[in-house]
Amino acid sequence: MSTGGERTSRGTDRGRAGNGRADNRPPAGGEPADSERTVGASRTVVAGGVRIGRGSRVRLRPGRSADVLDLALTGRTAEVVAVEEDLEGRVQVVVTVDGDEGRDFRTGLGHRFFFTPAEVEPVEPGTRGPRILVAGIGNMFMADDAFGPEVVAAMRGRSLPDGVHIADFGIRGMDLAYRLLDGYDAAVLVDAAPRGREPGTVQVIDPGPMPAASGSARRALPQAHGMDPVQVLALARQLGEGTDRPQPLPRVLVLGCEPSVRMRGDEPDVVVGLSRPVREAVPRAAGMLESLVGELLLDPHRDLSLPVGRTGSPAAGAEPRREVRR
Repeated sequence: MSTGGERTSRGTDRGRAGNGRADNRPPAGGEPADSERTVGASRTVVAGGVRIGRGSRVRLRPGRSADVLDLALTGRTAEVVAVEEDLEGRVQVVVTVDGDEGRDFRTGLGHRFFFTPAEVEPVEPGTRGPRILVAGIGNMFMADDAFGPEVVAAMRGRSLPDGVHIADFGIRGMDLAYRLLDGYDAAVLVDAAPRGREPGTVQVIDPGPMPAASGSARRALPQAHGMDPVQVLALARQLGEGTDRPQPLPRVLVLGCEPSVRMRGDEPDVVVGLSRPVREAVPRAAGMLESLVGELLLDPHRDLSLPVGRTGSPAAGAEPRREVRR
C-alpha cells in the first residue's frame, strides 16, 4: 500500500503476492487470467469475480505479506477512484477510505491508497447507481461566506444514502477541481450566493452547462488556497480534457444562501460566525439538501422546476425558491 501521488512498485514480494495475474487462475465466469484487467480506455479490473472501476465500493483485505500500514486498514470499506498500472506493469486499485477526513485532499500527498486486485473485495456487485458529490465551499473567517461549511457540518448527524459523498472543501479550489473529475453524475455546491433576495433565503440554482472558454480563460488557474467556483469549474474541465481519456464534468447545481454580511477579503480583521438570518437558514438548507440529493439519486438530470418539498425561504410556509439560469 502506498499513499499520495506515488505510483511505483510496492516491492518485489508484494508484487508477486498481489498481482492480479500472478496465480494464473481465471476469475469467476471463466475469463482467462490476463483478462482480469482492462486498463487504459475502460480503467476496470476484475476482483473477486466482479469487474470494478472508479466509483465501485470495496472492502480492503491486505495479504499475508502486507506491511503494518496495510494491515491497519483490514476490513475497512473504501471507494475506488482509479485503476492504474505501476512502472513495472502491475495493476493497482487506487482507493480512498471511508471515514478518512483527508480523502478530499487531492493536491500534495493526498489520502489515496494503492492495493492490488487480490487485496480488495467488492462490496456492492452489479450495476452501481448514480453518484452525487455535495461540496461545502467558503471561508470560515469571512462571516456569511462560511455558509457552505456550516451546512456540511449540520449534515454530519444525518444518514445519507449510498452514492452520496459530502465534504467541506472550504477554500481548497484545486482539491474540488480534482474531485469533480471522479465520475460523479451530479455535484451540489453549497455556498453563500448573493442574488438580491432577503438575507437567509435559500435557493437551488441550476447554472446550466458552462460556456466554452478559450485563450487565456482556458489557461487561468485558481490559487491553491482560493475558491472561485467559476474558475474551479473551468480548471476541472481543463484537467478533464487534458487526459488521454477526456473526463466530462458532472451536472453542477448550487444550493445558495443570500448573505447578510458580505466581505471582500481585504478587511483588516476577520469575522468568524454567521449572521443571524444566515445561521437560521442552515437547518433549512440541510433539509433542502437532503431532499434534493434523494431526488438526484433517482434522476441526476431531473427538472429543477419541480419542488424539492422543503421550505427554503425565511417566511413560514413559503415555497423553496428555485432559479434555473441558462
